[in-house]
Amino acid sequence: MSDNTLHDAFFALHHGLPRQGPGSDNTSRRLLALAGPLPTRPRVLDLGCGPGRSALLLAAEAGAKVTAVDLHEPFLDELRHTAEARGFGDAIRTIKADMAELPFPDGSFDLVWAESSAYNIGFDTALRQWRRLLAPGGSLVLTECEWTAGNPSAEARAFWDQHYALRTTVENTSAAVAAGYTVLGVHRQPESDWDEYYGPLGERADAGDVAAPGMAQALAATRAEIAMRHEHGTEYGYTGYALRPADARWRTRPEAAADIPAVRAVNAAAFATTEEACLVDALRLDGAAWLPGASYVAEAADGTVAAYALLTRCHVEDVPAVALAPVAVAPEHQRKGAGQAVVRAVLDLARVRGERLVLVLGHPGYYPRFGFEPASRYGIRPTFEVADEAMMALVLDGSGGVPRGTIRYPAAFGV
Repeated sequence: MSDNTLHDAFFALHHGLPRQGPGSDNTSRRLLALAGPLPTRPRVLDLGCGPGRSALLLAAEAGAKVTAVDLHEPFLDELRHTAEARGFGDAIRTIKADMAELPFPDGSFDLVWAESSAYNIGFDTALRQWRRLLAPGGSLVLTECEWTAGNPSAEARAFWDQHYALRTTVENTSAAVAAGYTVLGVHRQPESDWDEYYGPLGERADAGDVAAPGMAQALAATRAEIAMRHEHGTEYGYTGYALRPADARWRTRPEAAADIPAVRAVNAAAFATTEEACLVDALRLDGAAWLPGASYVAEAADGTVAAYALLTRCHVEDVPAVALAPVAVAPEHQRKGAGQAVVRAVLDLARVRGERLVLVLGHPGYYPRFGFEPASRYGIRPTFEVADEAMMALVLDGSGGVPRGTIRYPAAFGV
């Protein structure tokens, strides 16, 4: 049997299915929200678009002008037909092309989108090759299958080792940060996303014609894949990433010893009193709270400290979390992106280190842009009275499974 015969059998098995990978319209909407504000008529590149479920949603709900790319012409034909029928013929352009060799100039798109398709060239290659396509302020959204269990079974490892090398969320986040991105948000796709894919595919497999060339082998592989998910689905899953190239205007890094006086000066200048500056000094002396390397600065063009952010150890009941406080920007650099740059840098650090939960007491008009939500939504509350919307939490791995209870801050906070 030739590779082409098996290839054709797989596509015949998948033709006409509502999805070509785990997903849902709700997940697409969630990822779109994580990508941040877009222009009124955003230019979107949908890579590995298949029959265009995501392309159609982006055109309809984001008002996007979508360039949809796939190598399988029948998928593109289906998308063109559906787009015309729904009145999006002018909004969606289809192109048959290899996602590893894209014919577009640098900076062509406000959003590059790849649901269940980046594996075709590999996560790291996708990060490296697609970054050039983003216009200033543009975002990359892609999903990746990952290990979700700390110690996957031998059966699950053996299955995936022959198909695609899975990594963890921390490993993929580290790869994204190393490639020059900051993480706007992470979304762990629910089991229902797999049901939307495997339900129709399983029904198609049950009705498959084993006499068709290559179909018996395609059916066997498909059933093995579905069985693996049924038996080991808690060990792996898809995670969506919304990424953006880090703001090149501000160099962010861990503070050095020589920065400590400047850090104190920035905190003293940014607030009405020296209380936050003294808080940092006190936290430096608390070995249980201070996290080496988690005291971060953003440098101005002249090398001076423009902004500061600190993560220290706190707890929800007895479960470790991290507190973001203080965040300070020198008055002459405020409202220029320095604060956002340093906050995103420490949040990326927390993700790379495997932290799961960040807590902040701050302005409810500022921190939600980083993904923070009222902590009360997770059953997390401080020991003191504060406006509900000001006590916020961010679940870094997108799983939503965090401890409930009372926040225990380091003694230096005085609460």
